[in-house]
Amino acid sequence: MERFITDERTGLRYELVGDYYLIAGDDEPEGDPLIGVWGQRHLRYLKEHRRVRYATLLTSGELNAYLADIDRQAEELFLRLVKQMADAEGITETLKANDQMEWVGRMNNVRSRAFEIVEADIIYT
Repeated sequence: MERFITDERTGLRYELVGDYYLIAGDDEPEGDPLIGVWGQRHLRYLKEHRRVRYATLLTSGELNAYLADIDRQAEELFLRLVKQMADAEGITETLKANDQMEWVGRMNNVRSRAFEIVEADIIYT
């Protein structure tokens, strides 16, 4: 038996799995960008507080692209802020090597502040 067959009437492609032919799916999703944690937070905000904007994006088919862009912007801002704040406060690899607990505490503080800035500037606007 052939591993793949195509139905001429419907144009569907089937794959042999065990004793049965199942519809063969694509290995990669088509064009839908992945939405990370920042995009999901913004989506929840839109659903709860900006319903008209959410409905407009959803019905126009632009919601996923919009959320992916928000996610990308937020991640870039977060990483840039963490780096800049750590540099400004003198949090270095030397500190990490000498006093790991101090480094962890200070980095957690920096990350928390950067997280709040990203939420205020990008996610909840």
